[in-house]
Amino acid sequence: MLVGKVAETVRSIEVMWKAGLIPFPRIDEGLQALVAMRRIGPFAASTQVAARRDPTAVGLVDERGPLTFKQLDLRSNALARAWAARGVTAGTVIAVLCRDHRELVTAMAAAGKLGARLLLMNTGFAKPQLADVARRERVGVLVHDQEFTELLSAVGEDVDRYLAWVDTDDPLQRHEVPVLDELIASTDDRPVPLPPRLGGFVLLTSGTTGTPKGAPRGAVSLLAPAQFLDRIPLRAGECTFLAAPIFHATGVSQFMLSFALGCKVVVRRRFDPEETLRAVEEHRCTTLVLVPTMLQRIVDLGPEVLARYDTSSLRIIFVAGSALSPDLGNRATAAFGDVIHNLYGSTEVAVATVATPEDWRLAPGTVGRPPVGCRVVLYDHEGRRITEPGVTGRVFVGSGLSFQGYTDGRTKEVIDGLLSTGDVGHFDRHGLLFIDGRDDEMIVSGGENVFPAEVENLLVERPDVVEAAVIGVPDEEFGQRLKAVVVRKPGSDLDADTVRSFVKSNLARYKVPRDVEFVERLPRNATGKVLRDRLK
Repeated sequence: MLVGKVAETVRSIEVMWKAGLIPFPRIDEGLQALVAMRRIGPFAASTQVAARRDPTAVGLVDERGPLTFKQLDLRSNALARAWAARGVTAGTVIAVLCRDHRELVTAMAAAGKLGARLLLMNTGFAKPQLADVARRERVGVLVHDQEFTELLSAVGEDVDRYLAWVDTDDPLQRHEVPVLDELIASTDDRPVPLPPRLGGFVLLTSGTTGTPKGAPRGAVSLLAPAQFLDRIPLRAGECTFLAAPIFHATGVSQFMLSFALGCKVVVRRRFDPEETLRAVEEHRCTTLVLVPTMLQRIVDLGPEVLARYDTSSLRIIFVAGSALSPDLGNRATAAFGDVIHNLYGSTEVAVATVATPEDWRLAPGTVGRPPVGCRVVLYDHEGRRITEPGVTGRVFVGSGLSFQGYTDGRTKEVIDGLLSTGDVGHFDRHGLLFIDGRDDEMIVSGGENVFPAEVENLLVERPDVVEAAVIGVPDEEFGQRLKAVVVRKPGSDLDADTVRSFVKSNLARYKVPRDVEFVERLPRNATGKVLRDRLK
């Protein structure tokens, strides 16, 4: 056990050194940066360290242009001082309801410098969800973009409000609610004293049903970055286009890593597939961070549009957040080359496995292998470990990044110190993991178990299908029957009989959907997950 732990530590240090997180020969700088993260959190520490390393280096680019790490560091100093003067202290919960832009990043760093707890709100919230989360998490300060003002009407009047991104020059609105940019410009930007303790931050679960749960993140192992860097070759001083929203685990993890490596991060408030390609070319981005629905919209632009932009600088297309179908991954590989890195994880466990381009070539659809510091084990419903290839079981993960329980006191099931992801999957003979679906989405029809992903992945292989979802609906004879909800390519005359015949010719009879409905689009949340309750 001790020998294994030492080997894991050595391997983690090697991975971080190779990425440039522990720079040679100034290893002391890297260690100082890691220690700073334990005091003021990753957002403030990364900005601060990068600013010291090179005050002229650009850290962030948004619609309003570039900001250096030094400018971001000074802006967050000023905002922290302004908030402190207004009564914000260590332990105050600061919620941010913002799209990706400079004021969001500034607020995240300022919260860390005060030791406040940062709560990343989902920009897709409905008004009741926002109010419920603000009440449950005891929010004291709420930073929001102007476009979300109406959503705040159900939030308690005792919550202080601040405007981040202002769309219009409305004097009344700007007078009633303080604007971050104005606070920053009018406040001293000297360094802020270290807080008495780390505030940490809270991610929210996807919330496809009901009110999302809060998953807090506090101090983690100094070796934790190796769990991403082991199988995703990010390198110091490069450029990341971050299309995935920062409020989501996918976006925030890659934002933290990119900033820690001193990479320039390019963001946009709203995703546009062609604008993304244009920015990749302009900034010579080496990494593109997406959720699968974004990747699909890019690939669906077609060869003619893709050929207009020089994306040869891309070494990594990082995809996470929901399942990447074999068809989409193969189309993306054909368009961009062997650059697809498919991460599997969750808000609760962070990273579990990563499929490298080599893994994907060997087994399209795989989510790969665990990186250094992670363990993935399958168990059956009686808690017995599954070791045979091809046998489906419940997925459990152990790592230094796993959370310790939700903010409301609940947690996920634990077996042998490993945390349940709520998914089921299997390993193939090469040791590569495949996710078969959510444990609670399994459909039992006539005594046979069906996981929707298998049928969905088959349907999207058809050139006349844009996307598809499969759900179970009540059936008097079989308990449940399968229903396919399909989005056709424009101009397609695909019908229900053809869909059923196609599935029947490729899968077992009990996996054929009896009902087929065609829609213009599937309902999804802000991170691309299908809202299956709406389909029902």
